[in-house]
Amino acid sequence: MNKKKVAFICVHNSCRSQIAEALGKHLASDVFESYSAGTETKLQINQDAVRIMKELYGIDMEAEGQFSKLIDEIPVPDIAISMGCNVGCPFIGRPFDDNWGLEDPTGKSDEEFKKVIDEIRMQIFILKQRLDEFEEN
Repeated sequence: MNKKKVAFICVHNSCRSQIAEALGKHLASDVFESYSAGTETKLQINQDAVRIMKELYGIDMEAEGQFSKLIDEIPVPDIAISMGCNVGCPFIGRPFDDNWGLEDPTGKSDEEFKKVIDEIRMQIFILKQRLDEFEEN
């Protein structure tokens, strides 16, 4: 099976897209490859996201080599997913395959972060199931 390359995109590549990359690698690496990128970068991944992902899943995004990067720094994706254009939709040179419409939890409570992380987790499972079923047909 030739695994699809899935890119999770948001403007700064510091929070939601990083969470999606980490959960994609953690929960769906048997079905697709996960990448994240943005149209701008930050000096570091959102530290609340790093802390809460460690707390919930034991995933240390920074220790696993994740960092804020631009779209041209990742492989050309088969599937590009916007984390939520309500924040400002980045232009990536092609249409997005999906927009998960997630609120940016930056600067909000841990509970808000956990809600967004759970939404991302559910979307990862849905994507995994769709791609798995597509491969079987």
